Amino acid sequence: MAKAKRTSRPTEPRADGGLPSKEQILAFIDGAQEKVGKREIAKAFGIKGGDRIGLKTLLAEMTSEGALVGNRKTLKQKGKLPSVGMLEVIDRDDDGDLIAEPVDWDPEDGPRPRILVLTRTGNGRSPELALSPGDRMLARIARRTDPRGDYAHEAEPLKKLTREKKRLLGIFRKHPRGGGTIDPIDRKDLKTWPVRAGSEGDAKDGDLVRYDITRPHGRGLPDARIAESLGNPRDQRQISLIAVHAHGIPDEFPAVVLAEVEDLPPLTASGRTDLTKLPLLTIDPVDARDHDDAVHAVADTDPRNAGGYIVTVAIADVAHYVRAGTRLDSEAELRGNSAYFPDRVVPMLPERISNDLCSLREGEDRPCLAVTMVFDAKGQKKRHTFQRAMMRSAAKLSYQEAQAAIDGKPSDKAQPLLDGVLKPLWEAYRCLTKGRDAREPLDLNLPERKIVMDGDGLVKGITIPERLEAHRLIEEMMIQANVAAAETLEQHRTPCVYRIHDRPSKEKILAFADFLRSLEIELPKVDGLKPAQFNRILDKTRGLPVSDLVNEVVLRSQAQAEYNIRNVGHFGLNLDRYAHFTSPIRRYADLLVHRALIRALKLGDGGLAKEDEPRLGDVAKAISDSERRAMMAERETSDRLLAAFLADRVGADFIGRVSGVTRSGLFVKLRETGADGFVPAGTIGGDYWRHHESAHALIGDRTGRGFRLGDDVEVRLVEVMPMAGALRFELLSDGRPMGAASGRDHRPGRSSRPPQGSAHRRERTRRR
Repeated sequence: MAKAKRTSRPTEPRADGGLPSKEQILAFIDGAQEKVGKREIAKAFGIKGGDRIGLKTLLAEMTSEGALVGNRKTLKQKGKLPSVGMLEVIDRDDDGDLIAEPVDWDPEDGPRPRILVLTRTGNGRSPELALSPGDRMLARIARRTDPRGDYAHEAEPLKKLTREKKRLLGIFRKHPRGGGTIDPIDRKDLKTWPVRAGSEGDAKDGDLVRYDITRPHGRGLPDARIAESLGNPRDQRQISLIAVHAHGIPDEFPAVVLAEVEDLPPLTASGRTDLTKLPLLTIDPVDARDHDDAVHAVADTDPRNAGGYIVTVAIADVAHYVRAGTRLDSEAELRGNSAYFPDRVVPMLPERISNDLCSLREGEDRPCLAVTMVFDAKGQKKRHTFQRAMMRSAAKLSYQEAQAAIDGKPSDKAQPLLDGVLKPLWEAYRCLTKGRDAREPLDLNLPERKIVMDGDGLVKGITIPERLEAHRLIEEMMIQANVAAAETLEQHRTPCVYRIHDRPSKEKILAFADFLRSLEIELPKVDGLKPAQFNRILDKTRGLPVSDLVNEVVLRSQAQAEYNIRNVGHFGLNLDRYAHFTSPIRRYADLLVHRALIRALKLGDGGLAKEDEPRLGDVAKAISDSERRAMMAERETSDRLLAAFLADRVGADFIGRVSGVTRSGLFVKLRETGADGFVPAGTIGGDYWRHHESAHALIGDRTGRGFRLGDDVEVRLVEVMPMAGALRFELLSDGRPMGAASGRDHRPGRSSRPPQGSAHRRERTRRR
């Protein structure tokens, strides 16, 4: 045991002649800087000889009364918090302040204390705005001089700790005699945890709960303690909330933020260019609730630019309403982006801003930040200008409606716009595609599935939305606006949060080259591999059985896009500079770019403040993390919804494609629904399976037959865990010849041996 720090001998009289009072003992323990036990107390109070027995009795009495906890070597006041400790942010109160609890806490000390996190500084900005529910931190803890509500303590963050990938969540199953078990919802960790009687809190049977793993008294097997009940998730309409809670995504706006929304800066046309007569269009998905971008194009009449076009992209002026230093801004930064689920949207901004004040509604005046770009006949941008303006959307069209009009089937709304607005837009887009084709960005073909919900919030079906020319038109015009934003900020030497996509690492390129050799394709040996080289390979395999496989492996060879103040360009788009500018309603990065442009071009209030510059690097990292968090939550929600959709089809056979290969088995994506499931290698009979990483294949040592990423296979659904989003398949297909058996392939790999006595897969199926 560490030696206690020297303290002065107490000068107050002691109770019972030779012993200190209980109050004196508590005061001594409270003021000690190190661990305190019976020996330290005796030394401090000068207790010797027979008085030690009396001290032992007194300490035992205080322990039985609940004033102290511990043993003779380490005693502490019940419920005492350390001066510095590890805390987890669990929630926010109605004022938007973060609330934390101690991570290490003895259940015998009673309920965990709720601690108010101090994140605001004198200038109104926060040094730890990246903190959000689920984060852990090292903090200095102190008693509040003015206790507020439930908060007797406050915490000053010292260091944000590495975030757990997920908060611990599960489904509570109650036992009749108390306690129960927690069933997992994470398919990567399907362990069931016991819950002792008294550790279940107010959770009811079937509730989704947040729990901690504890080891009673520091000994024995670990079990679970329920920290919070999150309600019953059985309704499919609540499934997305599992991922929201698991990843700590804020899904409710604090009262103080909503109050600020009712007191926003008034809108004035002063200092703004009038674009209300320009027939700008919003073209969005059918079910879009907010509209933050509008487009217009016209042929350039300048004879020096024959065949060129002038394209205007207008974006909602969110920076006018969301000002730095406000609670509304802190909340937007905390969220980082909107998260989209099949059954709901968790927005970055309150609805009054995203769906009203900043939504470019048809026929209504709205503030915007607009960029006008001039392109030559080859689709190369000659110049651009930004302006703060007022606009009025001439029409709100869906992608399908705009495309149908161009294809000769205009709706009543689109008909009057066809010749004067829509056709010039398409002509400008076809001009821009010349520049795009010359640039040669990475051209992957990976169709995405969409889960369709019915009126009751249940899965109705899965579709693959058609990729229309209208989609590509809006995409290309937004890309050009984003490039113009980055160029302008560089020209004015104003800090910029870039959207970067680094080139593939050397290791990934070597692995990709090994994979191509397994297909008898050689990767060109060139310095500084560019997207064009990947496109040549994609073109070469287009229409072949391996086309989907090659697209998948090209995607996996790429680096992950992120936000950064250090520009390395955007490899996938083959651009030297790129910054997100076009979606400030749903991405905080875009709002930062808007503020930077307002400052650089002196466009009025709401620009980037000098004092915010030092934080931009940390903010860029935080919103990159928020983006990944939202993507994981969205993917997990889709997995759970698809598993629930397939729960009544156990025993059915499906056609799928191998979407992942590991030494422990195969991941298979079903063709019909896009649902992912797993085939354990140990259930594939008749061989010893070796994982060949470079070939993305599992190959039998004896037969030389195997399964490779992208192979079409037939599987049978044998198990469904809806809350975990997990499916388990039995493989019905035979592997194809891979030429790697009996020593013919000596490349390194790891084997997975089937169970002893395992029969061939087909024989098992026939016996069943």
